[in-house]
Amino acid sequence: MTDYVAPPPLDPKIRINETYMSKIDQSLLDQFAEIVGPANALVSEADKASYLEEARKIYQSRSPLVLRPGSVKEVSEILKLASITGTPIVPQAGNTGHVGGAVANPDQDQIILSVSRLNQIRDVDPFGNTMIVEAGVILESVHRAATDHDRLFPLSIGAKGTCQIGGNLSTNAGGTAVLAYGNMRDLVLGLEVVLPNGDIWDGLRRLKKDNTGYNLRNLFVGAEGTLGIVTAAVLKLFPIPKGKEVAFIGLRSPEDALELLTRAGAAAGNDLTGFELMPRVCIDVVARHIPGQRDPMESQHPWYVLMEISSSRAQEDARDAMETVLGEAFEDDLVQDAVIAQSAQQQDQFWALRESISPAQKPEGGSIKHDVSVPVSAVPDFLRRAGEIIETITPGGRVLGFGHMGDGNIHYNISEPEGGDPGFLDKRLETNAAIHALVRELDGSISAEHGIGLMKRDEMARTKQPVEMEMMRAIKRSFDPNNIMNPGKVVEI
Repeated sequence: MTDYVAPPPLDPKIRINETYMSKIDQSLLDQFAEIVGPANALVSEADKASYLEEARKIYQSRSPLVLRPGSVKEVSEILKLASITGTPIVPQAGNTGHVGGAVANPDQDQIILSVSRLNQIRDVDPFGNTMIVEAGVILESVHRAATDHDRLFPLSIGAKGTCQIGGNLSTNAGGTAVLAYGNMRDLVLGLEVVLPNGDIWDGLRRLKKDNTGYNLRNLFVGAEGTLGIVTAAVLKLFPIPKGKEVAFIGLRSPEDALELLTRAGAAAGNDLTGFELMPRVCIDVVARHIPGQRDPMESQHPWYVLMEISSSRAQEDARDAMETVLGEAFEDDLVQDAVIAQSAQQQDQFWALRESISPAQKPEGGSIKHDVSVPVSAVPDFLRRAGEIIETITPGGRVLGFGHMGDGNIHYNISEPEGGDPGFLDKRLETNAAIHALVRELDGSISAEHGIGLMKRDEMARTKQPVEMEMMRAIKRSFDPNNIMNPGKVVEI
């Protein structure tokens, strides 16, 4: 069993103090409110409620004011005033995060700035394969707008119906299509950003080649609002594939899944657009709790892969590639069973099953979650050794280790034992520390696509090289010397 770092003494679960009274002068709050108008300056607890708690309900916060600017100019004016007065600002998009990165620190007076009203799609250029969108546009709306122009925006995550582009950029979101298209940093060409002093950087360039100095764009993608507020972006679009095949595949082990991934990559190349791994327990919880979902196969298998192959040429090309990969895998006894979707509707059903795993865990009781990545070749070793760790710490804990095997990103979640365990969640910090120690041993990352926020800030500081942390602090100090942008998140100065 891997040695693990002792957990910090404080549980990250935060609850608000009901007697909270802001120390920010009321006249200053009124100045902020005047910028956006009374209808978009939320002060009542009822109006602020949805902005004060993150999706997993681990972090609950407090704030004297939630601002909802409707223009880049209003964002600029807010940050100018915040810079002059030293008022901390917490940028927030769809608030679907998991690491406490978009809620205010409960022990400080921080104003939340929601970009949800910056929700315009400014331009779609199907010939140049670009789209300019504001930070508050919902991801699913981007998908629809791209489809209307016979184009594809490939980022897809479970929260696509509520998450917003600003949050996707802030966390450098990944999702199910990273294998072929990359994560959010790979899907953006330019940004519009309001800096902490209120200056507006218009970097909405559509260029694929621009070697004029430092790549400033990439500093803001994944910065979680600690360097400035992204207000708009130039997104990359792609032609909609002419053909697509989706198969649900039963296997014996992650080792067999790795071999299948290797073969599929060799046969399909960049046409391999999805390769998701999940254990049997994931199928069980989805079938039990998600209406309309069922096991796609008649027989049960220890592990499953959801594989997608696309073609820019023809449906027949995608079908031939899928049948070739699966046919050879069956001949070599690598695959135990497989079902190829017979319609677009069935393809959507297969993907819906995969995307339903996380919500299906909620009715199962307490859950300890990890968003980690390891080298693709190390995924089977990680899953085996992590399972041994869990059985030592929490005997009977049910491991739902699933995710994007094609890029090594595993959502390693543990549900409490069947029948319940009152002390299960009390082992969260110990479990996190042990799993993250294994990830580091395998040269992986403790945050693959959910970000750092407040939850992983201190552990990142302990585990990164000192020179890396100092470079990050230097960047933060340079952009935000007054430390007003989402203070306390990602990196402290």
